Amino acid sequence: MKPYQLALIPASFLAMATLASAGTIKPDDVVFAPNGAVSTSLTGTPGDPANGRKVFANRKLGNCLACHKNSDLSEQQFHGEIGPALDGVAERYDEAQLRGILVNSKKTFEGTIMPSFYRLKNGARTMKKFQGKTILTAQQVEDVVAYLKTLK
Repeated sequence: MKPYQLALIPASFLAMATLASAGTIKPDDVVFAPNGAVSTSLTGTPGDPANGRKVFANRKLGNCLACHKNSDLSEQQFHGEIGPALDGVAERYDEAQLRGILVNSKKTFEGTIMPSFYRLKNGARTMKKFQGKTILTAQQVEDVVAYLKTLK
């Protein structure tokens, strides 16, 4: 393609093409706003709220119910009370803030015990088999964000 032809392509299309070709953003490359928000999708693929609901409820993945109450998952037992109830969370935080909280909650809530779900280092006593691994994949984070956006 010749340089003058690039000018005919909308900038938004070029941005999407760059993101798509770049693939998944690696944990160490995530860019945070000063308030902890992450405005860029980690995958460039929209999240699936149905899968996000499953990840949220799964005790071996997100395990979000260990700390948070969520009326949308009333069929699940043992909702936690350590973290805030997530009913109406989509009205309190926008998508970028939700993504930032999931990726690394410490950027938003100083001193929180909430794990960072898309970070390679999680705590001082991480078991050896989990060292250097994220709790959730980038797409699982996007799916949980899409699910949380349904909680109005």
